[in-house]
Amino acid sequence: MKYSAAIIAGLATAVQAFTVSQLSARSLGESSSSSLSMVLEKPKEKKLAKIESLKVDSDHLLKPLLTELATEEAGISKDAYQILKYHGSYQQSDREYKGKGKDYQFMLRLKQPAGELPPELYRTIDDLSRDYGQGDLRATTRQCFQIHGILKGGLKTVISTIMNIGSSTVGACGDVSRNVMCTPAPFQSPEYKYAREYSKVFAQLFRPMTPAFSQIWLDGEKAASVEFWHKDVEHFNIDQVMTHDNGRGIVLDDPVEPLYGDRYLPRKFKIGVTVPGDNSLDIYTNDIGVIVITDDAGNLEGFNVMVGGGMGRTHNKETTFARVADHLGFVPKEDIMEVMKSILAAQRDHGNRDVRANARMKYLVHTLGIDNFRTLVESYSGKPIQPWKPIQEFKYHDWMGWWDQGDGKLFYGVHIENGRVKDEGDFKLKSALRAIVDKYNLHMVMSPTQSIVLKDIDPADKAGIEAIFAQHGIKPLEQVDPLNRLAMACPALPLCGLAQTEAERLMPSYLERIRAVLTKLDLDQEEILIRMTGCPNGCARPYMAELAFVGDGPQSYQVWLGGSPVLTRTAYPFLAKMDVNELEKTIEPILKMWKTQREPFEAFGDFCHRVGSSAIEAYVR
Repeated sequence: MKYSAAIIAGLATAVQAFTVSQLSARSLGESSSSSLSMVLEKPKEKKLAKIESLKVDSDHLLKPLLTELATEEAGISKDAYQILKYHGSYQQSDREYKGKGKDYQFMLRLKQPAGELPPELYRTIDDLSRDYGQGDLRATTRQCFQIHGILKGGLKTVISTIMNIGSSTVGACGDVSRNVMCTPAPFQSPEYKYAREYSKVFAQLFRPMTPAFSQIWLDGEKAASVEFWHKDVEHFNIDQVMTHDNGRGIVLDDPVEPLYGDRYLPRKFKIGVTVPGDNSLDIYTNDIGVIVITDDAGNLEGFNVMVGGGMGRTHNKETTFARVADHLGFVPKEDIMEVMKSILAAQRDHGNRDVRANARMKYLVHTLGIDNFRTLVESYSGKPIQPWKPIQEFKYHDWMGWWDQGDGKLFYGVHIENGRVKDEGDFKLKSALRAIVDKYNLHMVMSPTQSIVLKDIDPADKAGIEAIFAQHGIKPLEQVDPLNRLAMACPALPLCGLAQTEAERLMPSYLERIRAVLTKLDLDQEEILIRMTGCPNGCARPYMAELAFVGDGPQSYQVWLGGSPVLTRTAYPFLAKMDVNELEKTIEPILKMWKTQREPFEAFGDFCHRVGSSAIEAYVR
């Protein structure tokens, strides 16, 4: 069935009736030009979601996890599971397991600010995945690796090994700032260098400070090595900046967590950093998006800041929705950390803690409007935020293939289908990457599209690297179908507990079938950005795609159309339920309409956005 016009309108405008009772009536009535001396009342709390009490009772993320990890049980309780997320791990079970009970295992997610991955860390996690996991690695859409299949008894060994080599899993999950993303292109121009540097600055600024991580995984001892990204930004004196109190309510009276307090944030919090024109990381999907602004000489002036993006939603709940960020304004470089703290404090204090489905900052921004939200942020920072500086239009590039780095070295983007680094049959990507890292000691950068960039390559080593890939059955980039290169899918079944249907395992066949339809219609040279998820939570950012399939039940998908090929707007829901076997029947008429009615060089997503759902529905009826 098609969505009714009313439902589509409801999803598009989302929660106009959603109230923010957390804010005072006065703050809602004032415009963004109001005096910054306006006093914004602290929110009146309603009945809190259960997770809020659990966070308080956890003693800053220690209980009941510490006790339950020491038991002989294969799994942990629901309460311990919630706290474990902050440590970078999810308890999972194989939903296709046929034995008795549940096949409890753990997924571990690394923290990798700016996606960076030193060679010694790659060798370590490659070994750990073999010795303690299911033998493969999974590149995520937020520029970090996941290790699946770790048993409870091996979890401490794996995490402590990662911490002692100068990395971490801390804050990779949970109601804190997640892995800070950055454009993966390792160009050596000033603006790209600033983007990488400030990604690490924000990661350090918003890291959880509780000693629970060392108490649980290192028996209270310090890690053998400082986190590698901390070394790159230690000259910023971030701990001093973190605890600096301007007297406006940013810093809390909490001896452990000066920014988070004992309840941390209402929900997860995502930050991305890029340069003007480079939207390789879906910048508009973040709670905070930061764009580096330099002068003509390459000197840092400050940052354009956007707020309120997010992908997660819930089926049949029109008060939940995907949203692109709004432009907050320009912030000079000397003020950026205080403004970032102010944004986080605004969400911490005024975000929805009683309805968890509406706890992300996007709902606060949406309900207040960007002008009132700006006023709220300014009430914390004490300074007006300047107007957004005009920048060049964003373009999308995945940075795959060979590129000149700008310093005499090369970088090479390795396409990975759905992010799965494995050895299977003649395809041995995992072994190929290990062979290259062992021979050339190369640093990697994780891509926002589940792939990997090898950087700092000596031009003399190019042929040798290509030979290793060829020997391990890895296709050169020119042989990868553009549909595959642009596509993303979440892991979904069998391990994700939220998955309603397939994604990663089904996506390759869907791409083949869509390619066959394009060929049939003489559209074989066209590219379409396609994404798939097994549930509505949006881990593969489907709502930004030109064409998306969102699982809504066994063997069933919603179809979304009209996202931008440069990832600057959300798609709209077109079909409420599509049987998994009706792909061609559903897609072919839409592609035929595009072929016959498109404007010159009009991309599929732009066409669907221009003509709208009603016109497409009338054509395909």
